Amino acid sequence: MYAILDIETTGGKYNEEGITEIAIYKFDGHEVVDQFISLVNPEREIQPFVVNLTGINNTMLHSAPKFYEVAKRIVEITEDCILVAHNAQFDYRILSTEFKRLGFDYDRRSLCTVELSKKLIPGQDSYSLGKLVRSLGIPVTDRHRASGDAIATVKLFKLLLSKDTDKQIVSDAVRLNPKRQLEPRHIDIIAEMPSVTGVYYMHDEAGKILYIGKSNNIKKRINQHFTGTDRKSKKIQAKVTEVTYEATGSELVALLKESEEIKRVKPIFNRALRRSIFTHALYSFEDEEGYINLKIDAADGRKKPITTFSNRMSGKSFLSKAVEDYNLCQKLVGLYKTKSSCFKYEIKECHGACIGEESIESYNERVKALIEKNSYANKNMVIIDKGRDVDERSAILIENGVFKGLGFFNLNYQITNIKVLESIITPMKNNRHTQHIIQSYLRRNKRLKCISLD
Repeated sequence: MYAILDIETTGGKYNEEGITEIAIYKFDGHEVVDQFISLVNPEREIQPFVVNLTGINNTMLHSAPKFYEVAKRIVEITEDCILVAHNAQFDYRILSTEFKRLGFDYDRRSLCTVELSKKLIPGQDSYSLGKLVRSLGIPVTDRHRASGDAIATVKLFKLLLSKDTDKQIVSDAVRLNPKRQLEPRHIDIIAEMPSVTGVYYMHDEAGKILYIGKSNNIKKRINQHFTGTDRKSKKIQAKVTEVTYEATGSELVALLKESEEIKRVKPIFNRALRRSIFTHALYSFEDEEGYINLKIDAADGRKKPITTFSNRMSGKSFLSKAVEDYNLCQKLVGLYKTKSSCFKYEIKECHGACIGEESIESYNERVKALIEKNSYANKNMVIIDKGRDVDERSAILIENGVFKGLGFFNLNYQITNIKVLESIITPMKNNRHTQHIIQSYLRRNKRLKCISLD
């Protein structure tokens, strides 16, 4: 659990500043679950430059509560939380100083979004909150007021969590808040899980990731793990003490993240690299007459496929539909073995490419259209899918036919802005598995929005 905060002060000599406004958003890694926002009477004058910067003046604070009147609420909302702030050293020092004046030792762990941003989003022109969030396409209002800056920090931290591929932030939080060994059915953990699409991580009591999975309903899937009676389920039930998750909104994003995370982390309860998520592929070749033929064959890493399939039957089904949609010849796609005309020609549904009656140019044009539709080779594009919230979308970046990574963006921003796009994208590895995942998803979701960057 995180307490994301921003503090406005009077300015002045070091350790003599007073708080004029504070905003705290309690954040569970996915959404804000509690908040506290208040002006504070600092019982001292505000420096003129601070008044000009924040708009907060002495008159506004005359009837505001003094720090000792809000201290109890601050302690409660930040209890068992990691403090998160932009330039956390400053906010934590100010808060600790105020509590020391009350004779209270305020001790919390903290995270700085400036330091995290420099590590996870390198190369930015500026890491000041305003310039950084604008460059990332994050909307910000009420700049230099506690609530506006704190909520911008929440959105920034959410982006940083998604870019933290090592899951170090989450693992540290799990270790900070160890939970007791739950009952065998792990009812408490299941109760905390949402019924959303995403990736989930099962941890042991030291925070180590033991298993990574993907589901369109995380709560239902975790329940299956904790109620299963097979050998693997029992091992998970014995060792797992905490489950964290990352909502993705998009099933495609969840599939890609799951594949990448398993290969990188290699959790002990995940099968080694999930070797064969596809076994067959679609290939093309020209016959002696010059017609483009299609063929489903066993996947071969030495050849470049048009698209891939989980099994031969799936490939054959795809070709059968392609024959209908593109008016192709059954013989030239390998579905009808004959030395003469195909069955479709006999019922006048094939133009006769099988016996040389249709021109090579005319037939090949339709085959090329199918290949173009089902392969993103050499393409520069962004696949747009669902986001985690109603005003958000996910973006999967393809450059020159290579999967580069993914991210999330607010609907208020144009994703065709390449600078914003590069900032929000978390780089990921391109391999045969990611290609299969993307191509299979595009086949199943015909209405998916794809934006060309050419």
